[in-house]
Amino acid sequence: RCAIHIFTQTRFLEVTLCRKSAANYPENTAGKNGGRLMSREKLGSRLGFILLSAGCAIGIGNVWKFPYIVGQNGGGLFVIIYLVFLAILGIPVLTMEFSVGRAAQCSPVKMYQQIEPKGSKWHYHGVAAMIGSYILLMFYTTVAGWMLRYFFSTAGGALADLDAAGISEHFDSVLADPLTMILFVAIVLAAAVLICSIGLKNGLERVTKVMMLALLVIMVILAINSFFMEGGEAGLAFYLKPNIEEIQKVGIGNVIVNAMNQAFFTLSLGMGGMAIFGSYIGKDRSLLGESVNVALLDTFVAFSSGLIIFPACFAYGVDVDSGPSLIFVTLPNIFSNMTGGQIWGSLFFLFMSFAALSTIIAVFENIITMTMEWTGWSHSKTIKVSFVLVFVLSLPCALGFNVLSFVQPLGAGSTIQDLEDFIVSNNLLPLGSLCYVLFCTSKYGWGFKNFLKEANCGEGISFPKQVGFYVSYIIPVIILVIFIQGYISKFL
Repeated sequence: RCAIHIFTQTRFLEVTLCRKSAANYPENTAGKNGGRLMSREKLGSRLGFILLSAGCAIGIGNVWKFPYIVGQNGGGLFVIIYLVFLAILGIPVLTMEFSVGRAAQCSPVKMYQQIEPKGSKWHYHGVAAMIGSYILLMFYTTVAGWMLRYFFSTAGGALADLDAAGISEHFDSVLADPLTMILFVAIVLAAAVLICSIGLKNGLERVTKVMMLALLVIMVILAINSFFMEGGEAGLAFYLKPNIEEIQKVGIGNVIVNAMNQAFFTLSLGMGGMAIFGSYIGKDRSLLGESVNVALLDTFVAFSSGLIIFPACFAYGVDVDSGPSLIFVTLPNIFSNMTGGQIWGSLFFLFMSFAALSTIIAVFENIITMTMEWTGWSHSKTIKVSFVLVFVLSLPCALGFNVLSFVQPLGAGSTIQDLEDFIVSNNLLPLGSLCYVLFCTSKYGWGFKNFLKEANCGEGISFPKQVGFYVSYIIPVIILVIFIQGYISKFL
């Protein structure tokens, strides 16, 4: 009885402290409108939070980049190293970003002001996060437009009778047509506006649930189909079995760095998207467990894309390290030659469209939230202004492959998209993540004790305090290595 009484009282004290901790931060800090704080919507369920966060993380990088990075780095052993770095790097940083958002209960443009020490300048990162969200959509809408365009082309049979040269020419023709590029940018943005205008719970959360579950079902169907391809066994062996000879060709050092980079970038950390979703959830669950769930779902999509692509490549004798062209040239060639290829190709590009659109919707919602909190505008006005801004800012990327192809900002052969991607991937993501880590561990920021209280509030896996030295000093060094290596690989 004494033991039961002590446990009950202890648990009651934990919950009470969590609630008091939550009370220290304003629940409605979404921006001021006439001196009053604007109310904020909340997500309707834990599943909605996990799928929404995963939807923001899951994108073209999971399906497009992960398979060809695996192909270029020797297959199975790279996957193992990637999973290790996901656990020791990606998940801790994700937990920190979630924690800052939940503690502050607002978006990056306002969250630091709620919990940063007086007189500090951490809130400058909030402005950088908002700018980064715009830059991300400036080129991501173009890529999402490609996916949607290819879905219609494949479903309509436009690629069915083309040979390898014809399929390559088709992609070139898509890029060269400015009207087509602009049209599909407008379509994907209009979809995001429509969904976000309905609201957080009834629009974004509900649609993301359907889209993400449909994405997972399509992936399973495509993976099962790949298992039964004649000659696909060699692709599975390459993907799943560690191959020391392949690793030696690439160099173990390069493999480790590439795995570390992929594990870091796959969760879309550093620009405040995850912090915003953290601000939408309650205190009933600890955040390390939620981070693990999001990372597992993100990894499942990336891993499953390899199960789809590698058997097909080996079955049809396609080079597995053919790079980004794998999606728009190589795979359509495979679909055009396989039984039922039009159906499988349509499903694949529908799945790719869902992966891209889920990210666009999530980032657009982040822009809406940050703009409302910064300006105090209404939801309707914010959506209209944000749509116009994102559409206009997306035009240089869409036109960078045709009308503005003469603009080559990173050297001969580069595009405007390359520059925008470089700004986000090589600068804002790593430096933003470094900012979250330092803020959560430094005595000049929020501090490790405050981070632990927030992260461990609620039921579930606790973030271990024993790793304080590791997250305070080792993770920042790893992030700096990733940042520097990104410049080395780009310019040297």
